Amino acid sequence: MPDLRRRQFITLLGGAAAVWPLAAWAQQRAMPVVGYLSSRSPEDTTHLLAGFRQGLADGGFVEHQNVTIEYRWALGQYDHLPALAAELTRLPVIVVVSTGGEPAALAAKAATSTIPIVFGTGTDPVKAGLVASYNRPGGNATGINFQTADMEAKRLGLLHELMPQAKNIAFLYNPKFAAAEGQLHDVQEAARTLGLQINALHASTDDEINAAFRTMVQQQTAALILAADPFFDTRRSQLVVLAAYNSLPAIYQFREYAAAGGLMSYGIDAVDAYRQIGIYTAFSKARGRSTCQLCSRPSSNLLSTSKPRGRSASKFRRHCLPAPTR
Repeated sequence: MPDLRRRQFITLLGGAAAVWPLAAWAQQRAMPVVGYLSSRSPEDTTHLLAGFRQGLADGGFVEHQNVTIEYRWALGQYDHLPALAAELTRLPVIVVVSTGGEPAALAAKAATSTIPIVFGTGTDPVKAGLVASYNRPGGNATGINFQTADMEAKRLGLLHELMPQAKNIAFLYNPKFAAAEGQLHDVQEAARTLGLQINALHASTDDEINAAFRTMVQQQTAALILAADPFFDTRRSQLVVLAAYNSLPAIYQFREYAAAGGLMSYGIDAVDAYRQIGIYTAFSKARGRSTCQLCSRPSSNLLSTSKPRGRSASKFRRHCLPAPTR
């Protein structure tokens, strides 16, 4: 009889050992899933992801502890976004987060009308058709307007203040970006007001970026405005190096460009904006359904500069610093 009890105990223990991993697996599978869709790349958004995760944590959700995040990256190739968005909506996601401007937000919006969407966009989401209004977004989408693409005229004004003698200025934009036409119009209108000549150049590939800089050199361009565009953000190092190599003072949208050696930037604190997206996402997850949360705008913008080095230093001093007094 004792042997029988012993065999029964061993059988029970063995059965429990087999069932426990299945229970743990089931518990892990039950963890809510957030879909994260980005026009950009993981390499150039490491700091932004940290801000997003901090916002989630502020709302009570920590990745790998009580929420899972499924990432999909377009790497600056906007035509990949519809398939990536559709892939996310086929997963058991409770909310889709779209970052990297209008292309990701519009792809998410086209992929689902039922799953809540939290977006970060650079232009007016009402004009883009993402929401009905700021106060009452309606539908299944809400988010933050970074207003990055709406600041091109302001960036031109700042560059003109810094370099009033520069009359021939290049504007590099991506024609495949949804806001490109509006960006170009704003810069051209501001240039006419300031009496400046704008040479509009476009690029949507690495080779076209290189060709654009060769054209700038040939046209003896005095300075550069880089349009706010997620594709360019994925090529930040390439752009900053080319501007420095060709001694082209340039203004960009995010302070990361200035930190990488670019002359100056004017725009939002992107890390804090992504933290707000994380907070919005946590709110949507907690509600468990489409929200009517207000769309918002950033409260302030940052002007950042960096001290030029190497070949661009002399030109910076010549154009941007006052002559020494005697």
